Amino acid sequence: EQIAKEQGVIFHTGSEVTNFTIEDKLVIDVTTPSGKFTADYIVSGADYRHTEKLLSSNANYDEKYWESRTMAPSSLLYYVGVNKTVSGLLHHNLFFDKPFAAHAHEIYTDPQWPSDPLFYVSCPSKTDKSVAPEGHENLFFLIPLAPDLNDSEELREKYFNQMVERIEQHTGCSFKDNIIYKKSYCIDDFKKDYHAFKGNAYGLANTLKQTAIFKPKMKNKKIANLFYTGQLTVPGPGVPPSIVSGEIVAKELLKTIAK
Repeated sequence: EQIAKEQGVIFHTGSEVTNFTIEDKLVIDVTTPSGKFTADYIVSGADYRHTEKLLSSNANYDEKYWESRTMAPSSLLYYVGVNKTVSGLLHHNLFFDKPFAAHAHEIYTDPQWPSDPLFYVSCPSKTDKSVAPEGHENLFFLIPLAPDLNDSEELREKYFNQMVERIEQHTGCSFKDNIIYKKSYCIDDFKKDYHAFKGNAYGLANTLKQTAIFKPKMKNKKIANLFYTGQLTVPGPGVPPSIVSGEIVAKELLKTIAK
C-alpha cells in the first residue's frame, strides 16, 4: 500500500461501487457512497458475477451462465484464542481421519453439511511467538463446505464442537475450557462482505470446462475500458493466482492503452 501511495495511488476504503455510468461503450464514472469517481479505465477486483449484475445488458455473462457454473467450496472458519499451550499440534495440521470420498460427495454431488468433515487446523503460535501471548495459542480452523448451504450460528457451533473434540482426542490435550476468544466466518459472511457468488470461498471449481480459455474473460466484450481480475477469472482460485491475475490484467491494460 505504501509503495502504491508513493506512486500517486489514492485509496477510498469502505466505498463500495454501486453503479457504473456507461456511455458510448465506455464507463464514464462509478458511483459510491462517497460520491462519483471518473477514470479512463476500470479494473474490477470484486466478485465477477457481482460486477456483472451492476452492468445489466452490458455484462459478459447472464444469470443462466452463472447458475450453470460449478463453484469451488465455501468454508466454515474459526479464529480461536486459547490461554494454554495445546500440545500435539504443529503449525499446519490436516485432520483426514474420516472418509475423504464421503466429504467430497457432500460438497460436489449431494450438497449438504458434512456428516464427518475433514478439516484443517493452523497453529501459527508454534512457529511465531509474536502471534499470541506467552503460554497461549493462536488457532485457525477450516472445514470445506458446499457453497450456498443454509448457514446458522447453531450449525457453526455444532461443527466447532466436533472439531474441538477431535483435536482433543488426537492430541490428548483438553483446551475447550481455556478458549478465551472465538470468532466464526462462513457462507453468509462471504456473501455479505464480498458479494461472493453462493458464498464461495475459492471461485470456480477447476473442471475441464472451466479451465484456461474457458474461464470468464478478463476484458468486457461490450465496454472498451472495463477489465476484471481476481479468482473468478484467469488464472484461477487462491491467493497466489489472484495476485498473478492482477499482474496479468495490468499487462493487458497497458497493451490496450498503447494501441
